[in-house]
Amino acid sequence: MFTAKDFKSDQYVRFCPGCGDHAVVSSLQRAMAELGIPPYQTVVISGIGCSSRMPHYLSTYGFNTIHGRGAAIATGVKTSHPELTVWQMSGDGDCLAIGGNHFIHSLRRNVNLNIVLFNNQIYGLTKGQYSPTSKKGFVSKSSPYGTVERPFRPAELVFGARGTFFARALDVDIQTTVSSMVAAARHKGAAVVECLVNCIIFNNGAHGWISDKEHRADRMIVLEHGKPMIFGAERNKGLVLDGWNLKAVTIGENGITEQDILVHDAHCTDDTLHKKLALMEGPELPVAMGIIRDVEEESYDEAVNRQIAEVQAKSKIHCFDDLVASCEKWEM
Repeated sequence: MFTAKDFKSDQYVRFCPGCGDHAVVSSLQRAMAELGIPPYQTVVISGIGCSSRMPHYLSTYGFNTIHGRGAAIATGVKTSHPELTVWQMSGDGDCLAIGGNHFIHSLRRNVNLNIVLFNNQIYGLTKGQYSPTSKKGFVSKSSPYGTVERPFRPAELVFGARGTFFARALDVDIQTTVSSMVAAARHKGAAVVECLVNCIIFNNGAHGWISDKEHRADRMIVLEHGKPMIFGAERNKGLVLDGWNLKAVTIGENGITEQDILVHDAHCTDDTLHKKLALMEGPELPVAMGIIRDVEEESYDEAVNRQIAEVQAKSKIHCFDDLVASCEKWEM
């Protein structure tokens, strides 16, 4: 019914030339078209930051809110209008610093939101301060001698808050980004898609180790539910368990066959392996992309609206006059 053009607004996209955010907005428009949900039934909420300009570039309902408060507004929209599809656009600063508390509680509550987390490991809009995901030792305008802080890893926050959906994509991998967004929208509950994007001005090459086209296939693995965890340019590498830990092996060496490779189960309620997959880092292990966790649980908005309906059905109060009449009265 729809194409990506149906979700493009008439606004000029003001991301810097070469910014990874261009790929994300394009991917989101494609994902919305694939979902087939009309623009008038779609809402895009954001906070403040480069990524938070997204509502302006989509021909849907939108709200560019205040810094870090996108999750609070998005929760209100979804709870009051559960028939709408609600997207929250946020960056690593907006979402994990000032908005961190709202982020973890929207996950804990399992609000039916599609949260796209742009992670470029820098504050781009305010011109290059280190963010909660910047690597320790990172030199920036606010850390001229290198930050001494340990960074957040978004996946850890998601799993720590008992998140039910987590996916990751790279800005240059449009196919995985679109499929992850589509799966997030179809998930019932809080769904987080971490998009690793490049800030060409203030943190160019932040994800260069995996985005490098020549080595990308060997340094990242795209996970698919029900399929073996195989990767590599020649599709000859895979993941196995070595005790309690994951280990990358080469199929055909040391007696390793494809039958030894782990099969991905994104729907497993126990998140132990999901967390291990999400926290893999090079060079020994590939960085996991695609849908890492996708588990169904009752969503917050479902529970709230069901509770309201149950109370209304039993209540004798059906309008304001009934409420007034039910109160204590005194005659003077």
